[in-house]
Amino acid sequence: MSAPDAAPGPDGQAIRGSWTELACVVAAAAVLTACLTYPIAFNMGHVGRVDNGDGQFSIWNVAWVARTLVADPRHIFDANIFYPHTGTLAYSEANLAAGALAVPVYWATRNPYAAHNSAVLLAFLLTAVGTYYLVRHLARDRGGAAVAAIGFAFCPFVFAHLPHIQLLMTAGLPFTMLVFHRLIERPSVGRGATLGAVMAVAALGCGYYGVFAILMVGFGVLVVMTMRGVWTSGALWLGLIVGAVVAVALVAPAFLPYRELQRQEGFGRSLDDSLRYSANWSAYLASSAHAHVWMLEYLPRWNEAAFPGFVVSIFGVAGLWVARRVQRGEVVIIYGGLAALAFWASFGPAAGLYSVFYSTLPMFAWLRAPSRFGVVVCFALSVLAGVAISTLLRGVRDGRRAGLAAAGLAAVAAAELMVPLRMPVVPPVENVYRMLAASPRGPVIEMPFYYPEVGLFQHAKYMLASTSHWMPLVNGYSDFIPPDFTEHVLTIAPFPSRDAFKLLEPGRVRYAVFHMYGYNTENRNDVLARLKQFEQYLRPLYMDEGTGTRLYEIVGFPP
Repeated sequence: MSAPDAAPGPDGQAIRGSWTELACVVAAAAVLTACLTYPIAFNMGHVGRVDNGDGQFSIWNVAWVARTLVADPRHIFDANIFYPHTGTLAYSEANLAAGALAVPVYWATRNPYAAHNSAVLLAFLLTAVGTYYLVRHLARDRGGAAVAAIGFAFCPFVFAHLPHIQLLMTAGLPFTMLVFHRLIERPSVGRGATLGAVMAVAALGCGYYGVFAILMVGFGVLVVMTMRGVWTSGALWLGLIVGAVVAVALVAPAFLPYRELQRQEGFGRSLDDSLRYSANWSAYLASSAHAHVWMLEYLPRWNEAAFPGFVVSIFGVAGLWVARRVQRGEVVIIYGGLAALAFWASFGPAAGLYSVFYSTLPMFAWLRAPSRFGVVVCFALSVLAGVAISTLLRGVRDGRRAGLAAAGLAAVAAAELMVPLRMPVVPPVENVYRMLAASPRGPVIEMPFYYPEVGLFQHAKYMLASTSHWMPLVNGYSDFIPPDFTEHVLTIAPFPSRDAFKLLEPGRVRYAVFHMYGYNTENRNDVLARLKQFEQYLRPLYMDEGTGTRLYEIVGFPP
């Protein structure tokens, strides 16, 4: 990473970026992250969003990727769910970037919660650093950059999606635009390649953010080429083409499993699917931060938490006027335009723009939640807020007062965005899984086997538990559910039964775990009777006297 370019500060003197400054920025971002995400940093291996299926899924996902990137990278997409299916990581976001961030902690601890939490903390930290350097580059000021970094990195949208690790990977957006501006200022093959690499990382972090990065750069190119009249700049076109080639080359290996899934299963999103996940106006006033929660009782039902915060909203709107007055029209049009277009698109098909995107851009066939454009609104307003604050600080002749004003605004922005986090203490690993981990490798089925009427998401707890043994699971929960899973779920649910054995026999499923506390009294008695009926095919390996959990090895299949 090269040191940032020299830039005039609020007192008119040059600010030269340095490794010392980078260290200070990272340290400040780390402290803020630890404070605003408390208690994660202080109890990394023992807390997590295990209170819902999406949270359990994310922890399993990050742990799988962090483990398999090192242990067996060729089979990274052959996740241990929906056995005997392969390529199952592509049934939802692969979270390759989050898993890569978690590699050091996972292999140092083998703790899935610590691994996941390390990725969460790094996501906040990297977003703050990226936004800081983007606004510092645009506004040539540290104070405004610090406020913008806080405003975007810790925006309510991100906190609302803590169980969704991919939606925390917002760092790709500011870093993409930083590299884009540097390419525009001095086009070169190297800067074009860097842009492509950064956009690829954004896409590997979150498919939505990869699409957003493409749209942001595309819009920025149109604005810059039109305002500067550089449509015939060979160097700029070469840099953009190189960037596109690099991005495609880096993303293609991770995209091919999704393309294969679409070819085999016809997986995709219809335009009607997005109606349910479109934003409404109250979403842009919804937030769970302490300073905002009082507004919720006055709002109609919201379906997203996209309020950027008072500091970002006020100074972001002011930035449209302030930046124009100081001849930063390009910045106003790029970020003001992005905010307006993303706001429009977030309302989904009913508002029109999203329908245009869907019908003209093939990548939109993979998306279903227009409301997630709200994060681009928060990002663009945070940049404009930073520019506005930087401009206003330059009007303060006393450099010390300007610094104090910037520090005060940063403190207000941070305090405003504080959220009461609910981070449950994670349960200890059950003894049955320790027993399973010490057994010869083989496919596992866990019971009760949940069906749609009682919630397929409940299979996520089995996936999370599998991080202690990594055996292949017949169970599974993901964005895409294999048709045969849905077709056979009611046949497998009453296992052990003759029909269930027939479905499990081709894959030679080896182990069955029965969580007896998961059944009501009637069903439990029925399961016990069937276990007795088929006892010649089930060899008992373990029983927990307290919970009644049982582990069996399947040693045969009835004719």
